[in-house]
This record gives sequence, C-alpha cells and structure tokens, in this order.
Amino acid sequence: MRIDILTLFPEAVNAVLGEGILRIAREKGLVSYHLKNFRDHAKGVHQSVDDRPYGGGPGMVIKCEPVFAAVREVEKADPTPPHRVLLTPQGRVFNQKVARELAQKPRLLMLCGRYEGFDERIRQGFAWDEISIGDYVLSGGELGALVITDAVVRLIPGALGNEASSSDESFGQAGWLEYPHYTRPVEFEGMKVPQLLQSGHHAEIEKWRREQSRERTKQRRPDLLDG
Repeated sequence: MRIDILTLFPEAVNAVLGEGILRIAREKGLVSYHLKNFRDHAKGVHQSVDDRPYGGGPGMVIKCEPVFAAVREVEKADPTPPHRVLLTPQGRVFNQKVARELAQKPRLLMLCGRYEGFDERIRQGFAWDEISIGDYVLSGGELGALVITDAVVRLIPGALGNEASSSDESFGQAGWLEYPHYTRPVEFEGMKVPQLLQSGHHAEIEKWRREQSRERTKQRRPDLLDG
C-alpha cells in the first residue's frame, strides 16, 4: 500500500511514522509513506496558503491554488489512482469498519487541513472520502491522518507479528470490546489472575474470553451490541 499525506507539518507526521508498527510495516515493504508540504506550491514571497474568508468572519481559509497543485503533482508520482481522504469534522465518523474498508485500497491520499477550513472549491474539485475521527475540535488534520494510518496499516497482512492480534482486539471481527488480559505475576497486591486462565483448558478459556468481551461491551458500550 502507498499512503500519501499532504500536510503543512511533514516533520511532525514523519516522526510518528518512524515508530512502532508503522515503521516495521514500512521496513517489511508492506507500505510506503510519502509526505508532501502543499506550501511548496504557494505563490509569493511568504508562500501563504491561507487568506481571509469572503463575507467576513473569524479565522483564515486554506486557498485553492496550492492544494490543487500539490494533489495533482502527488497523483502523478504513481500510476495507481489514489483513494482521496479529506480530514474534516464534516465527514463520516471513522471506526474499525471504515479502517477495514480503507485497508483494501492500494493507495490512500490524505489531505490535512488547518486554520478555519478549506475553500469549498477544494471539495468540489476532487472526489473525496470525507472522514472525521470524532466530534471534537483539533488544530489540524495531521492527528486524524495518523490515526487512520495506524488503524489501517495494522490490518495489512504481515504488519503484526501475530495475525490473530487484529481480530482479537477491541472492535475486531465481532465488533465488541476486548476481554481482560493478565500476565505474570499470578498475584499482585492481593489481585489474582483468574484460575481458569492458568488451567490450560483452551476451549474453556476461549469461552470465558467471549463471555467477558460481551459483558464488558454490554456495560461500557451497549450501542455496539445493537442488532
């Protein structure tokens, strides 16, 4: 998979891409990351990428010209057509189902906004999959792009050391929250590992984990059990 990220802060994004599973997946050749600062396409001495909104109002708006030029240049860098993702609070809410959907794409191109928002013609000029990572306000789309990248890359076959990991995690195949985990020591400050988990009875352990997963989901996220 190829992932292109258009951002005004490529250094900050690259720092995260160089750690953990994201780094390992790149080293295995499973994914490649390509960062583009769309300020490089801005005109003028100051290479301004934003301007005051028509009609007045607070904040500044990202201009069309540098974004259009950056998108077109990046798309030419690889013959594979990208699935374009616009990070915006107006988009569909990102979840594990969307992550699995995006993981099937051979190439993603994500545009990170800043300031008050995008000139509407950026939306009109390209076919975007508009995505939000939640109902709260961030300073820009970079964190959203990294959240999506991390969730998607984990689903690429071979990215995780244990292929069962992604299906066992919260919001895995069943869509429920994950069951409780324990490791050594057996007892810590009066709290003990359940005896069943020490028994070696794998069928019973699996049954216990399913029950715990469902009960935890019922208590904390009952909306996930609908239907």
